[in-house]
Amino acid sequence: MTRTLRVGMIGYAFMGALHSQAWRTLYHVYDLGADVEMRAICGRNEEAVSAAAKKLGWASYETDWRRLIARDDIDIVDICTPGSSHEEIAVAALAAGKHVLCEKPLANTVAEAERMAAAAAAAPGTSMVGFSYRTVPAITYARDLVAQGRLGRIFHVRAVYLQDWIVDPEFPLVWRLRREEAGSGALGDIGAHIIDATQFITGSSITGVSGLTETFIADRPLVGEVHGLSATASSERGAVTVDDAALFHARFDNGSIGSFEATRFANGRRNGIEIEINGSLGSLRFDFQSMNELFVYDHTVDAKDAGWTRISVTQPDHPYMSAWWPPGHIIGYEHTFTHEFRDFVDAIVSGTPARPSFADGLQVQRVLDAVERSAASESRWTIVPE
Repeated sequence: MTRTLRVGMIGYAFMGALHSQAWRTLYHVYDLGADVEMRAICGRNEEAVSAAAKKLGWASYETDWRRLIARDDIDIVDICTPGSSHEEIAVAALAAGKHVLCEKPLANTVAEAERMAAAAAAAPGTSMVGFSYRTVPAITYARDLVAQGRLGRIFHVRAVYLQDWIVDPEFPLVWRLRREEAGSGALGDIGAHIIDATQFITGSSITGVSGLTETFIADRPLVGEVHGLSATASSERGAVTVDDAALFHARFDNGSIGSFEATRFANGRRNGIEIEINGSLGSLRFDFQSMNELFVYDHTVDAKDAGWTRISVTQPDHPYMSAWWPPGHIIGYEHTFTHEFRDFVDAIVSGTPARPSFADGLQVQRVLDAVERSAASESRWTIVPE
């Protein structure tokens, strides 16, 4: 008899919609060794969550996450809430014997992430943190090239994540701009992604940082009415308590050095991720706006023939691509979540650890914390604890 994994998801806004699409698609694309059912979605507003259940394809809904994780017909708990609630929900779900998938960053503080990682290590269920950009086929392929030694000794890592959605000073004070809900601003929201992605590609960890953070708009209108994924502004204002932008230099344990930038004030850059790795035998570079491509430079060929090679990462033997379309038929942002969930379900079915693990999420949290501590001490060099 085929095993059935029944999913309960907490949260139904932007990330909840993405996760729902991935759960709907997963079973129809990959051979999983298990059936997957979208059993229940959870949110505090009954009218909104009931509408979301119908629209997104969930069989039922709950208005209290505690009831959801107590249900006998839920095997997987998918957490898509603000970071302030990650620890409480994840630890309770793991204690209830559930498998847990938690959005990034893992928590709002190192202490919270440590408790989550400890709970995951002690629990019988499988756990994973959702760094979805790892599963962009070109990024996974870049990791494979580095692991094969194609770039030789790694010298430089450069990464930026640039957005512009809060440039308008009248944009309302949504939860991502409040430390008590989000933990940090651009640093944790998008900087966490490029920290994880570069460590994943290079197979090495950041050991120390020198950081700088800035908040450009000190106060914003409070949120008025919420309409789906957007919100109107009220006449009252409140303080922005997170960073708008973060820059930092880093050292890796493989001897390389890195530079990182994360901002939500880069006008004209909607969701710009760029990564470049330079090594003794070559280089690679990736631009998320052309996410199906990877550029590779081979330093070992004769100088007169040297140049950047554009690889279309769409062949069936490229990472994750065997389930999709013929070569050259590109995929998009939403597919990365399908890949992520495939890895998670594969780990559950096979009984092997899922990656990125809660321990991986904790390590990224320690880097974020070190950057903030460095920025608070006039960019003093700050060690990332092992």
